Amino acid sequence: MTVTVKLRFFASLREKLGEGEALVLPDGSTVGAAREALRSRGGVHAEALAPGRAVRSALNQKMCTESAVLADGDELAFFPPVTGG
Repeated sequence: MTVTVKLRFFASLREKLGEGEALVLPDGSTVGAAREALRSRGGVHAEALAPGRAVRSALNQKMCTESAVLADGDELAFFPPVTGG
């Protein structure tokens, strides 16, 4: 079985990767697995989502860790950390 999640990218990630897309993953996949699947595409995806890069994630509009499990129809957003001043 698989799950399809709607990806959304914000701020500098949107500039590099676009607004978003649908991603199909094996059932039981995590946020970290989704990030790795995107990185495995190489190029700009590998650079923008590299392991050393500070990238935050939100699952269905709630901050989450990379261990969060994805369900079919979830919305997964990636964005850089926000600073204020």
